[in-house]
Amino acid sequence: MKSLLTLWSTLAVELARGCRTSAAHDIKTVMSRAEHEGLSFLAITLADFGKDFERSLDQGHVAPTAFVSWRQRGGLPLFLRGFLEQVFNPASGVLLEQPAIDCILAVRQLSLLFSKVNVPCSPARDAAAFASYVQCEKDVREADARRDPIDLERFSEVSALLFAPILSKLDSDVYHGRVVPRHGPGATADRLIGNEKFNQRTWPARLNEVFPIWENLIPNHRFTDVLDQVDILEPGSEIPAKVITVPKTLKTPRIIAMEPVAMQYMQGGLQQLLYDYVEKDSILQNMIGFVDQTPNQRLAREGSSSGTLATLDLSEASDRVSMQLVDAILQNHPHLQRAVRACRTRWASVPGEDDPIELAKFASMGSALCFPFEAMVFLTVILIGIERELNTPFWSRKDIKSFLDRVRVYGDDLIIPVEYVQSVVLCLETFGFKVNENKSFWTGRFRESCGREYFDGFDVSIVKVRDLFPSQRTDANRVISLVSLRNQMFYQGYTDTVEWLDGRIRKMLRYFPVVRPTSPVLGRHDWTGFDRTSYDRDTQHPLVKGYVVSSRIPKNSLSDSGALLKWFLKKGNLPFAEDHLERSGRPVAVDIKLRNARPY
Repeated sequence: MKSLLTLWSTLAVELARGCRTSAAHDIKTVMSRAEHEGLSFLAITLADFGKDFERSLDQGHVAPTAFVSWRQRGGLPLFLRGFLEQVFNPASGVLLEQPAIDCILAVRQLSLLFSKVNVPCSPARDAAAFASYVQCEKDVREADARRDPIDLERFSEVSALLFAPILSKLDSDVYHGRVVPRHGPGATADRLIGNEKFNQRTWPARLNEVFPIWENLIPNHRFTDVLDQVDILEPGSEIPAKVITVPKTLKTPRIIAMEPVAMQYMQGGLQQLLYDYVEKDSILQNMIGFVDQTPNQRLAREGSSSGTLATLDLSEASDRVSMQLVDAILQNHPHLQRAVRACRTRWASVPGEDDPIELAKFASMGSALCFPFEAMVFLTVILIGIERELNTPFWSRKDIKSFLDRVRVYGDDLIIPVEYVQSVVLCLETFGFKVNENKSFWTGRFRESCGREYFDGFDVSIVKVRDLFPSQRTDANRVISLVSLRNQMFYQGYTDTVEWLDGRIRKMLRYFPVVRPTSPVLGRHDWTGFDRTSYDRDTQHPLVKGYVVSSRIPKNSLSDSGALLKWFLKKGNLPFAEDHLERSGRPVAVDIKLRNARPY
């Protein structure tokens, strides 16, 4: 805690000097409140200050409901006032015509520095998150029940305009057995990891009707004897998805669900084909993103500068996509609809619930099909909202082309023209979604999308502390995080803060050389190049002595039919790791070891 406060103080002094103000009073405030309120002050209270600041930027003035937990004088809080007075009128709280961009960046940096720190939530907050998950299920059912059949019919028609060309191809792929299954890297509800997934021995009966085990669980028909060991699960005995929390913020954890391995396996095959077809479609490739976030970020920047584009964010986005809406998208593609339904997990085991709950949502985060289908649903609803505002329906794909580079969806990050915001927001709510007002912007000159923030065309994105500081070198994950923080601060130009972090890191790492970003060595990034301490005798490449990340992959050997199946299912041109049949899966432990390695 002391180190975090010192970091904040050092950064505050440096930012204040750059903004020609003083942070002395602000430092006293943070020290005093953190002493009494602990880490929650840094991670929650300060973060709420940052959210109020962003909302004020968007509204063009400091609202009466903003900064309510902070002492105020006139129209502004006393905290960070030296910065705020260069952004808002100190008497009225109205945004200045030419606010200081450096001060906007400084306020965001100081208030949101610890907003994403990786610290587990309290049991009470975890329990509240699980209860919210269950409540969300009830909300989805209610939304399905009250949805106007006319709205649902129009939803199906607009989705057909958008997706019929690619879904027809995917429907044909399912019919002709061209879906190649893919195992994901994550944990599964049945606790299989890495190579163990290629020897799975359970298969739901309803999945078997669409994706037979003899086509997907063995490399060829010479291994049909393996199928005698497979347990075909009837609907009542299927493995439910396992709902868990993962760190997001200290205030609220992220809820995800671990899928049964058989479902995840076939979802991965459908996902890959869907991604490929979207990326090749002349319209959809410009309206939906699955891998590259930069188009959303570019449009957010444009929106902050021109004021013509809005950025919207949804709360509990994936958990509010109902199966009813996905069915409406797929209703004209019976083979694909049957396949998607077959590999969809119907039940989820939620902590605090005595029995698994039946899901009305399409899928939770954790399903390989969750991300693409939520994007398809959101894009459809956006266009319905736009045509309602225009009072003119879309009848062809040609009508939609005028919105290329003006409408884009990446997960729950939505970009739309400002003039359609009210209609689109209303339409999203009509279809059962909740717009996150704290992270949606369209009024002023502030925009945020896919992890980047902009004001009036200027990038005001910040660095965030992702983990607590390590107390010793053996705490490898935190050491790695600290070095990453140092280098991010370097690229932001915070020289004093970088110098302080360097001193902190050198207390744990005897060797902390200058390296390029591509080097495996934990080192300092600098504009001067890189350090070298020796040369490789064989290749004559320069080497530098430093700490290199070493991860321990779980042992799980694979042979016979499973090994051959893994070879057939391999994707990409890169070769397998040398010991991939002995070790696989995500690392169970990470360490850092001192050795010579390339500095670039």
